[in-house]
Amino acid sequence: MTEQQLHIALNSGRLSKAEINQLVDQLSTQPELTGYLLQEVFDQDSTDSFSASWTFDHLMRKKLVYLLPHFEKFTQGLAGLKSESIIRSMAHVCEFSMEAYFKIKDSVFTKNITSEQLERILTACFDWLIGNHKVAAKVFAMSSLYYLGQKYDWVHPELKMVLEQQQHNDSAGYKSRARKTLTELKKLGF
Repeated sequence: MTEQQLHIALNSGRLSKAEINQLVDQLSTQPELTGYLLQEVFDQDSTDSFSASWTFDHLMRKKLVYLLPHFEKFTQGLAGLKSESIIRSMAHVCEFSMEAYFKIKDSVFTKNITSEQLERILTACFDWLIGNHKVAAKVFAMSSLYYLGQKYDWVHPELKMVLEQQQHNDSAGYKSRARKTLTELKKLGF
C-alpha cells in the first residue's frame, strides 16, 4: 500500500469494522506508513471523519511499537485535538503506551519515551478527565494518569480528588472505573 492509497482508503467515506480490520492487517506489515497514518489522524480532527483514528487505534493494539518513532509527534498533537471520536482513540493509545511503560515495563518503551513526552500525555489526560468529554476518553485518561502517578508523585492525590468530586455525576461506566481506580489508590495509601 502507498501513502496515496492509504489516503484514499481513509477519506472515501465511513469505513466498516471489516474495512478497518483489512487496513490494519495491511498496515501491520508496513511500519513505514505509521507516521503518515498519524498525520491523517491529525488532519481528520478538523473534519467529521474519524476513519484514520479508528484505524490508528486498532493498529496500535497489534503493533504498539510502531508508535515509538513517531512518539514526539503523537504527544505534541494531543493537546490540540477537538473531535471526540479522535480524542477517544488517542486516549486509548495513551493508555496502551502507559501500560507498556509502567505496568509491563517494556524496555523498548522505557528507554525511548522522554519525560517531556510523558508530561504532555499527563497534561492531555488531565484535560480530558476534567473537561467536557465523553466517558470512554475519560476512562482511558484515568488509567493513564494512574500509571503516570508512579513517576509523578503529585498525580495520585490530584487524581483521587478529581475522581471523588466527579464520580457521582457521570455514567455507570465512569463510576465503575472511578471506584476501581480509587480502590487501587487506597491500596497505595491515597
